[in-house]
Amino acid sequence: MKHGPIALVDRHMATLALAPRDALYDKMAANIREVQARQGVVLAVLSHDDRELASTVDEALFLPQAPDYIYPLLAAVPLQLLAYYIALDRGCDVDQPRNLAKSVTVE
Repeated sequence: MKHGPIALVDRHMATLALAPRDALYDKMAANIREVQARQGVVLAVLSHDDRELASTVDEALFLPQAPDYIYPLLAAVPLQLLAYYIALDRGCDVDQPRNLAKSVTVE
């Protein structure tokens, strides 16, 4: 966030924050506060019991309780769904993505 992306944040820019309670939690919480200080909208994917950070973000999605090493897998599901629904909303063909390498589409 320090060297570029923070410059893009304003009240029209949504930021998706992945902030499970792990070793990087405090840094992510600080980044979220920086985005909020610039009136950015924060959508957060949080650990199941994180009511403190949830009360400060605009929207929160909670991951179920799991070991730290499982959180990336659990977070991938809602992120894939978010990407899918954004693509549908934009009118993109989700079954035939553009610029997909021919080697991927040909058997």
